[in-house]
Amino acid sequence: MASEQELKNSNPLKKEFQNLLDKDFENRKLKENEIIKATVTEITNNFIIVDCKAKMEGMIPVEEFKNDDELSKLKVGSQIDVYLERIESFKGEIVISRDKAKKMKAWKKMEKIFETQEEMTGYITGKVKGGFIATVEGLPCFMPSSQIDVRPLKRVDHLMNTPVKVIATRIDKNRGNVCVSRRAVLEKSKNAEITEALKNIKEGDIVENAIVKATTDWGIFLDINGIDALLHVSDLSHGRVKKPSDLVTIGQKLKVKITKIDEKTKRVSASIKALTEDPYENIEKKYKVGKIYDGEVTKIMDYGCFVRIDEGIEGLIHNSELDWTNKNIRPNKVLSVSQKIKFKIVNIDKDTKRISLSYKATLPNPWDKIKDQIGKEVKIRVNNITDKAIFGDLVDTGLSGMLHYKEISYEENLEDLKKFKKNDTITVKILEIKDDKIRFSKRALDKDPLDFFKDNNKKVGDVITTRIHEVLKTGVKVSIDKDKKLIVTIRKGDLAKDAADARPEVFSSGNALDAKITELDTKNRRVKLSVKAAQIDEEKSLIAKFGEGATKSGATLKGIFEKAIGKKGKKDK
Repeated sequence: MASEQELKNSNPLKKEFQNLLDKDFENRKLKENEIIKATVTEITNNFIIVDCKAKMEGMIPVEEFKNDDELSKLKVGSQIDVYLERIESFKGEIVISRDKAKKMKAWKKMEKIFETQEEMTGYITGKVKGGFIATVEGLPCFMPSSQIDVRPLKRVDHLMNTPVKVIATRIDKNRGNVCVSRRAVLEKSKNAEITEALKNIKEGDIVENAIVKATTDWGIFLDINGIDALLHVSDLSHGRVKKPSDLVTIGQKLKVKITKIDEKTKRVSASIKALTEDPYENIEKKYKVGKIYDGEVTKIMDYGCFVRIDEGIEGLIHNSELDWTNKNIRPNKVLSVSQKIKFKIVNIDKDTKRISLSYKATLPNPWDKIKDQIGKEVKIRVNNITDKAIFGDLVDTGLSGMLHYKEISYEENLEDLKKFKKNDTITVKILEIKDDKIRFSKRALDKDPLDFFKDNNKKVGDVITTRIHEVLKTGVKVSIDKDKKLIVTIRKGDLAKDAADARPEVFSSGNALDAKITELDTKNRRVKLSVKAAQIDEEKSLIAKFGEGATKSGATLKGIFEKAIGKKGKKDK
């Protein structure tokens, strides 16, 4: 029986077919993960069947041809590029993709265009977090929201699924991500237009028909022959401008001067005040420091009031220059907008264009009147009581001063503050006025108990008779004057010469007690008395009088005292 190989060789037609097939396969050099050419052999409702010169035909879903209207142009015999994923799957079929082929071609093209920054046509097909999906050459790319236009857009419906020009701004080869920008194309086109338009203007030019496009709190945007220009609020007038929108309206034509053109940023700055003479140029000829002029309040702030002095010239009255009695007074409590006032020029700074004014300088100064009242009796109204002082306003002038607790009474008792309350009227004496500060005293209205020493010609070293006022554990309090307003404490150690007699409990209230003045400082109000010192002085006096030659005769101190006391007793009898 003949073998199969012998049968093939015996049939000349089969042999010729085998040779042709082997030759055809020799020309089919297919490699996976590459783009290959394929010929459309059949178009069905669901698939496009193509010949890839493989063992069998490939099938591509029609969905991969719907973008860019490619399906309507496709016909049998058309050659297309496809991406070969696998020559033969586990089912024995070839695996190809039209979509991946387009993306691979688009990626390679994108890499080249990214280097040259060429413009491409894309379609915004969807919206994602932070931006949009733009399909460019079949490759999905990310377009941030900030890159869709030169200005923020509230709606982008008119741009969806329509051809737009974009530029690739970033490519991540590892992740296969591409970022594109429509804004870059618009700015590039706009910059070209601006560059051309800037050739027709220069710094210093005066433009008659600059059109107001928009207003903000800090300036006005103008259209100067198709160029955007900024008119800053500081360039509107030589004076102070509250809001630019109060001076102009959208669409209004203005006459301006080009003050600056930035070649790098293509920004143009304009000015209106540059068209007029600077009123500060010769201000010192018209206004003099120290002179009083008339003006109008234009604006009130927390720190002071602005006053219009002349056209385009304003000055500031600081809080401290509004009122003589209150340096921190609120400006709206004194002046109001549009009020006509008189003011005094305090300072003119031509370089910074600042003028300092004073309103209180045009009013009578109560400090000038009160300087003559030092040492005189006045009335104050209490407005505040602190831990150590009372603050009050003079009833006549409203000027404020302080009454320290030590100046309430000569006892200098902190508890005296509790005797007063807010809005009480107190009669006091003005002690001192220094640096616009007044110091009051209530006790100065009464006679000073320390005057006892001056009136009775008493000084340090003199012995005075006191009356025990109060007995303490550490000593005794004694009253020096009859009215008991001058109370001094004698310490335990100063109560007697002998320690046994220096016990406070042996003394009784009301008893007379002779004491020596050992310290007298009327300025610091310090008085010190000592019974011990008085006794020592008395002893020395007795010894000096009766003890002469006592040592030679053998007389004792006891005998001398007894002798002296005895003689005194006889005289008394």
